[in-house]
Amino acid sequence: MIKKFLYALWLFLFLLGIFVSVKNTNFRNFLAMIENRTFDIRQNILIKENTKEPSEDIVIVAIDDASYEYILDRYGEWPMPREIYVKLVDYLEKYNPQSIAFDLMFVKSMKSNPKADKALVDIVKKYDNVFVSMNFDNQDKSIRKPPILPKNLSVNVYNKSPLVDFTGQTYSNCRTILEELLNSTGNVGLINVTRAEDGILRKMPVFLKYQGKYYPQLGMAVGLHYLKAHKQFAGKDFEIDTRSNLLLGRRKVYLDDDASVILNWYGTNQSYRYIPIYKIIQIINGEKEDQNLDLDGKIIYFGTTAASLFDIKTVPVSRTYPGVEVQATYVNNIIDDNFIRKFDRSFTVQLGVLLALITVLIVMNESSAFVGSLAAFSVYMLYVFATYYAMKYFNVWIDIVYPLLLAIATFIAAYIIKYLIKSRDFEQQYVLATTDGLTELYNHRYFQEQMRMMVEASKRYEVPFSLIILDIDFFKKFNDTFGHQAGDAVLRQVAQTLKKNVRTTDIACRYGGEEMSIILAKTDYETALSTAKKICERVSSKNFKLPNGKETTVTISLGASTFPQDGITAEELIEAADVRLYHAKNNGRNQVGA
Repeated sequence: MIKKFLYALWLFLFLLGIFVSVKNTNFRNFLAMIENRTFDIRQNILIKENTKEPSEDIVIVAIDDASYEYILDRYGEWPMPREIYVKLVDYLEKYNPQSIAFDLMFVKSMKSNPKADKALVDIVKKYDNVFVSMNFDNQDKSIRKPPILPKNLSVNVYNKSPLVDFTGQTYSNCRTILEELLNSTGNVGLINVTRAEDGILRKMPVFLKYQGKYYPQLGMAVGLHYLKAHKQFAGKDFEIDTRSNLLLGRRKVYLDDDASVILNWYGTNQSYRYIPIYKIIQIINGEKEDQNLDLDGKIIYFGTTAASLFDIKTVPVSRTYPGVEVQATYVNNIIDDNFIRKFDRSFTVQLGVLLALITVLIVMNESSAFVGSLAAFSVYMLYVFATYYAMKYFNVWIDIVYPLLLAIATFIAAYIIKYLIKSRDFEQQYVLATTDGLTELYNHRYFQEQMRMMVEASKRYEVPFSLIILDIDFFKKFNDTFGHQAGDAVLRQVAQTLKKNVRTTDIACRYGGEEMSIILAKTDYETALSTAKKICERVSSKNFKLPNGKETTVTISLGASTFPQDGITAEELIEAADVRLYHAKNNGRNQVGA
């Protein structure tokens, strides 16, 4: 019971050490980076299985490589003239789309045409389903004075979550678009993104903070317009509950601690229906016959996909992913209520502890190391599969790295502890098997084994060794006089005297009854005789304490033999020493026999 308690205590302290290590910022960031990669792998597998289909209600009008080349050839510059965008919006609106969103910024420039700018403002004002984009940044105030934005662009956000923090989504400056455009519409969204430390975009902000107010991200603004049109959400007030959920009507959109949503990806790229922008321009310019583009009720996103226009992101499913498709994925997640929910850190710790406890149970109850290892790693593999299916069927991101790290560390520690305990038990059993319980000298069996081994070693290396056998004089009479308890006390004290007067390399044993023996390694007969005489004198001069508090004296008789002169086998050496012991007894006792 004590062993199991110490085992559990040591394991607890070990796990506590692991937990404290994980609290280290650098180590935690390292684990987070690996965990992010496991998310990427799961997303890629899900895409290959075709378990998620992108919405057919989202269409991307792309400035792709062909369109970029067409624009340069026809208009001689990029960006193309704004009156073209006016014509594009007017043309597309005849299809009655759900919304038209520009993942493009209409900023003021030296080449701006006031007439074209006004036409753009008018067309945006004309249709209430056209969204334009803007960008927050932290530009130095001495370079650009932070502008004051129209009140109708901001929304009210009430954050009740102790975990969701908008610090990372707070900006000090803003790169505005045309002032007339800002003042003419409330459909302005931010195109800022959230990248992890490894540069991969897995999440997107919902709202961004500027000058103490909250502004929606472009994808969120377009998605909210869709929900309002379908009567699934209404209003400009937003609440984040205590469990980090953004409440959108009956929907609960989980926010990560940096006030972002985790995107659920639909494909490597070009998952959505693409229409190159040059094809629509050709229709508008009469270069190509009009055709039914089937855009009724669709969300139309304008954005660049040409690599030379530098709006390429790295996402979990692709190293080169168009920014406009990131926006489309964001909107798609809103439509499908398909965001990834990540379990919080406390749940992850609980899973890690659970796996660690299962590991301990397996290791403690399985005698076979191979079977125990197989069982433990089977549990770990089941856990990994469980995390995959949780993401597949429930859109839940359960951490893999930390729980498995804790479980594997526990597995290693548990086996180390188990085998240390086994080793200690083995040593204790070995001591019990080779030691005489009364005198704490080696027992007769061990004596015989050591004699055989010593003979073999001495033959091989041609070195002598000696044996001393001794017997307590008149011990039977002593027992009859003082009792067996007194006899046992004397036996123990004589044994201790032997231990104190031989070398650590010498082997003192209880030969049987009141007889004891000493094997002296690499010792000739003269040295053995001298040692025997010293022991004889020490015993005879010692006062032995009895259980009744009295003291008495005893004497011993001894005989010695040496390999190889007195014999070349254990039996011959024992017989020679025994003969000399009896010579000592016959010659008056308390001496070493010759």
